[in-house]
Amino acid sequence: MNSLLESYQPRHWPSLSGLKGISDHTLTVHFGLYEGYVKNVNLLNEQIAESKSAQNGKGDDLRFSELKRRLGYEYNGMRLHEHYFDNMTPPGKSTPSSKLKERLSDGTSDFEAWKSDFIKVGGMRGVGWAIAYLDPTTGRISNNWIESHAIGHVTGFVPILVMDVWEHAFMLDYAPAERGKYIEAFFENINWEMCESRLVTPA
Repeated sequence: MNSLLESYQPRHWPSLSGLKGISDHTLTVHFGLYEGYVKNVNLLNEQIAESKSAQNGKGDDLRFSELKRRLGYEYNGMRLHEHYFDNMTPPGKSTPSSKLKERLSDGTSDFEAWKSDFIKVGGMRGVGWAIAYLDPTTGRISNNWIESHAIGHVTGFVPILVMDVWEHAFMLDYAPAERGKYIEAFFENINWEMCESRLVTPA
């Protein structure tokens, strides 16, 4: 985006049709919600530009402040959904390489221990995101809980695997108490090649 007034365009994932345990209907509804974040990011950028113009260097403006605060929520909602959809693929098309397994298990005893920890993070009470983050300084990967899109991100860390655990991600397919079944389905559909491509060399 070259300027604040140049619009972001929503992305599309037709290849995700046929996921195991995550219905096409759920994906269609979820894509619509994602497009809402894109729309709101564009709208907020326009409103912020208008507010800055009206302010004309005269100091703080409450409307400008609130718009700026809201932008972080909407922008992270847009980007996290893009990471989430990107790191899924129809089942059987991707398996974690030995290199990726080694990197993921660096902070635990083995890959299964890392996976168990990630699942526990995703099963925590509340709504949010479970994210396996890479610390580019140390090269270590840790599993983190992110609340409300904009709360809990670790500064400078790179998302390697992103799982949406807001209720809209699974409640058309599973009962509210069946989040665990959704998480199992999510693991059947992970695009591990995409996850590995997100690794970066430690600084």
